[in-house]
Amino acid sequence: MGTGLPFDNVLAAAQTGAAWAFEVLYRDLSPAVTGYLRLHGALEPDDLASETFVGVFTGLARFQGDEAALRSWVFTIAHRRLMDDWRRRSRRPQLADHPDALSEVAGSIGGDVEDDALARVGAENVHSWCAQLPEDQRTVLLLRILADLTIEQIAEVMERSAGAVKALQRRGLRTLRALLEEASPAEAVNGATTADLYPAVAR
Repeated sequence: MGTGLPFDNVLAAAQTGAAWAFEVLYRDLSPAVTGYLRLHGALEPDDLASETFVGVFTGLARFQGDEAALRSWVFTIAHRRLMDDWRRRSRRPQLADHPDALSEVAGSIGGDVEDDALARVGAENVHSWCAQLPEDQRTVLLLRILADLTIEQIAEVMERSAGAVKALQRRGLRTLRALLEEASPAEAVNGATTADLYPAVAR
């Protein structure tokens, strides 16, 4: 947890109704949740994030698992709220151009070779490359970057197989590589050439 407190202690306190523990969980997870919703074009991302955490805190007493499992569960709820929002508006979510969302992405990248390759592209390019990805590929990459979820956890969120999610990730990264090469075939992007991205895409 961002406070340095042991996760098990915070979770146990939150499950007994301790307000301070709810605050710790909310503060730790809400920026990435809100950024995920905003980048997917939620009409009111802050409100949708609030709905997500109402669901989280309502069901928290029954939750069992570690910190990674909690993140996966929270983003599962957020993704379902996003789909509900999309159905209410009768249109597919579109990528939102919002500086706060880009900052949230920039602050959340890391922990994986492929994610680190994407980090080299820079936050200012997040909108342009995400806008050109199919929705399912964008969802996978944002859950990898923003939520720091594993392939297996994303599969649970999206209700798809791990193999299908891995394939979506590879296709998304190949698309990004092609876009980068088209935009700057011989130039470095924030200190990294497209050749630097290729090993990550081809893995």
